[in-house]
Amino acid sequence: MIIDCHGHCSIDGSYALSADDMVRSLDLYGVDRICCSAPISAGETSPDRVRRNNDLILASMARHPKRIQGYCFVNPGYAQATQDEITRCVVDGGMIGVKLYHQYTICDPVQYPLIERCIELGVPILMHAGYPAAPELRESQPRLSTGEHFAEIGKRYPEATLICGHIGGGGDWERQIKGLREVPTVFLDTSGSVIDAGMIERCVRDLGSERLLFACDGSMARGVGKMLDADITPEQRQAIFSDNILSILARRKV
Repeated sequence: MIIDCHGHCSIDGSYALSADDMVRSLDLYGVDRICCSAPISAGETSPDRVRRNNDLILASMARHPKRIQGYCFVNPGYAQATQDEITRCVVDGGMIGVKLYHQYTICDPVQYPLIERCIELGVPILMHAGYPAAPELRESQPRLSTGEHFAEIGKRYPEATLICGHIGGGGDWERQIKGLREVPTVFLDTSGSVIDAGMIERCVRDLGSERLLFACDGSMARGVGKMLDADITPEQRQAIFSDNILSILARRKV
């Protein structure tokens, strides 16, 4: 089984690939299921807009219940709206977890109530992350979470299931790995358009295959290709492809 744990779609194609096109892509590349969200990367993130984006995912899940699973995107700056949206989408709507972008770093105190709620529910948090190499790119995303940020919050909440997004998303991915070495409860997903030689092998060597989750973040051909090309054992590849995410999903308490 192959599960892409980091993707994006919408029921009508207004946000990303349509749900139908996404399923066709899954079939083309031999992927069984995908976990999708519709985060807001820039501009206004009011509760109403967040709700509309999550509705796109809920509708996609309803159309393809065996292929598309959803993350609930929230902006934790709206504290009560965040809690209400988690109830609506995760508890009542069946989404598998929460998706965060760079409105705040993962270790900002504003995240604490959200993290505690996800611990209570037994669901993961997937967060946009990275360390852009260019200073101007870092300045444009001042609240972008790095491996060091994940390490800080992972030590504060060792019982939380945290996923550091897209190791191949650009920038200094080796720095990200170094930041995560000493926090074994934080996972890392393999997605991103960067396909540097040895990336998967380095992640396995430094973090262990049990902490890696297969993901594409829209770059499905690259995502599948770098996993098939990686010099790792069949057992390690299978753990990354699906065993690890299935173990995470089995922690759900609601």
